[in-house]
Amino acid sequence: MPNRLNPYLSFRDNAREAMTFYQTVFGGKLDVMTFDQMAHDPSEKDNVMHAMLETPNGMVLMGSDTPKSMPHSSGSAISVSLSGDDEALLHGYWDKLSQGAQIAVPLEKAPWGDSFGMLTDRFGTPWMVNIAAARQ
Repeated sequence: MPNRLNPYLSFRDNAREAMTFYQTVFGGKLDVMTFDQMAHDPSEKDNVMHAMLETPNGMVLMGSDTPKSMPHSSGSAISVSLSGDDEALLHGYWDKLSQGAQIAVPLEKAPWGDSFGMLTDRFGTPWMVNIAAARQ
């Protein structure tokens, strides 16, 4: 297995909803393991201990619910960045992620020539999308 770097998102009680939403955005196979499958607080048995979404084009997004016994913070230190030159694909991701999101920077032509936008989705995850301009 090659080494890879991928985002691991943290949620509080809504990881399943968030990861299922991301599956509708990116497609792919979603595997979910709940705390019920491991020894843990019975009141959190249906919460997500680990979820992994593997998309057809090789992207991997992971996430879980933070147990109530642990402090929770999400999104404040990082943003998930999507970039490439497939305008239709990336614009489609933007459109889906935008549902219920707070748009910080609309997806539009940026001073460096690419199209760029920033949003925080309805689950509190910050996203940046950069669509490379056609190079001449």
